[in-house]
Amino acid sequence: MTRFLVPISIFAIVVAFLALGLTRNPREVPSPLIGKPVPAFSLPSLHRPEQHVSPADLRGQMWLFNVWASWCAACRNEHGVITELANMKLISIYGLNYKDKREDALAWLSRYGDPYAASLVDADGRIGIDFGVYGVPETYLVDRQGVIRYKKIGALTREDVTGKILPLVGRPGR
Repeated sequence: MTRFLVPISIFAIVVAFLALGLTRNPREVPSPLIGKPVPAFSLPSLHRPEQHVSPADLRGQMWLFNVWASWCAACRNEHGVITELANMKLISIYGLNYKDKREDALAWLSRYGDPYAASLVDADGRIGIDFGVYGVPETYLVDRQGVIRYKKIGALTREDVTGKILPLVGRPGR
């Protein structure tokens, strides 16, 4: 009887871990940046290349950092959601135009609308590396102290906005 108890116990533990793994969303990759200060940068604005923006400029306000590119099909799919959120005027949204050509990015925003307070240029992808960008689109919520509170890999949905972002934006002290 005892010789069967050990293998059955091990089997039960393995099944429990597998069952737990099946309940997780593979698109929700935990980010080591959650709860940490936003990486330092100073990037030129897409519309005004002579103007640079850094996290220090945004301190004191909550802001959303949306990584996008004109060549990204999923970015087009999420653009309506980003625009709706911008129209709510609850939070400033900054874009990170990732590995894109300036003229393509400007044409894309002209065609689909520009919901960003500013879109910053990361032509070589170095800032994307600092943020741990897997691909575009990705979105980060940064609190008033410059700490990353949320990261979404992939296109932002209305459910993400109502279920994750708006509750964090509404928290006192953030």
